[in-house]
Amino acid sequence: MNLTLSIDDRLLKEAREVGRAMGKSVNQLVREYLEQLTSRDDAARDIEELRQLSLDGGGRSGGRRVDRESLHERA
Repeated sequence: MNLTLSIDDRLLKEAREVGRAMGKSVNQLVREYLEQLTSRDDAARDIEELRQLSLDGGGRSGGRRVDRESLHERA
C-alpha cells in the first residue's frame, strides 16, 4: 500500500542524513518506526527482558540497603 505524506523540507533533509548514516532509506525509517509504534507486545517483552537481566545480574550490594536520605547526602 502506498501513502503520501507532507513533510517539511528541513525535516526530510535531516531524515535523509540520519538514514544515510544508518544505511537506510527514509521509507525504511518510517516503516520501522510505524512497526515499533504499533507493536503491542513490546512492553511485555521489555519487562520480561528487564526481569531476566535483573535475575542474571546477581547484584553486588552485599545485602546493604540504601535509603533516600543517604543517596542525597552532600559530601
